[in-house]
Amino acid sequence: MTIHAQQRFDSLIEADERIEPDDWMPEEYRQTLVRQIAQHAHSEIIGMQPEGAWISRAPSLHRKAILIAKVQDEAGHGLYLYGAAESLGTTRAELLDRLHTRRQKYSSIFNYPTPTWADVGAIGWLVDGAAIANQVPLCRCSFGPYGRAMVRICKEESFHQRQGFQILLRLTEGTAEQKQMAQEALNRWWWPSVMMFGPPDSESVHNARNMAWGIKRFTNDELRQGFVDMTVPQAELLGLTIPDPELRWNDERGHYDFGEPDWEEFARMVRGEGDLPEQRLRVRREAHENGAWVREAAAAYAARQRQAA
Repeated sequence: MTIHAQQRFDSLIEADERIEPDDWMPEEYRQTLVRQIAQHAHSEIIGMQPEGAWISRAPSLHRKAILIAKVQDEAGHGLYLYGAAESLGTTRAELLDRLHTRRQKYSSIFNYPTPTWADVGAIGWLVDGAAIANQVPLCRCSFGPYGRAMVRICKEESFHQRQGFQILLRLTEGTAEQKQMAQEALNRWWWPSVMMFGPPDSESVHNARNMAWGIKRFTNDELRQGFVDMTVPQAELLGLTIPDPELRWNDERGHYDFGEPDWEEFARMVRGEGDLPEQRLRVRREAHENGAWVREAAAAYAARQRQAA
């Protein structure tokens, strides 16, 4: 590293301009991006499973077609993000191997079960809603390929969030049993969604550094507050009750006050305790192994094309 290279990197960050793959960057910056982008990519492809399991059980052909499209979108998001990570000098095969061997994590939100159709709606409304709150600022990430990938991803996630809300809206307009199903799904997914933004700022070891580098734009707690403020009026429109007895509007702050999540549960889910995380990884590994022939065929075709050229 030269002093000039560090100075140029610092000046780009200070000017709120983009760092591109060919630019010099501190190794810690690169490793931070690889870890964050890889976890994001892993979450997209693991996240296909809980909703994908409902494709064959969707209540109508219309719902089935919409859900298929959404699951396909998530696969595409994973590919965009793996591509962004590859531009940092790591291979997709290496990233997938780290996922399959538990050396890299995916979002712990996907370690929760989806027992009813209403859970599909809750994932779209709450989980994708939390993802939007977290990811829209990433469109301005200082690393160019990540920020540009996020623009398209966020546009598609907005459709997913509306789809989930619409599923729950139809249920709340239905029978008493259907409305109860929607309420129970909200009860299951509210706190996991609130915890999606990570630990409180007082316990976060990466917030300050990532914000200084322009990777993040807001702290975990700021993002969490924005999600709560956005979601409470939507729950009221649905006629559902958020399972938090401490939730109330605070005139002085201009925000909702809300209770403290169960951070011990969050830690357990991040560690991947229980049967469901192993099931998620087993399905992922089997899908990867079953797709080996496609990768081999594509590599052979590319080699022939190079020889012909």
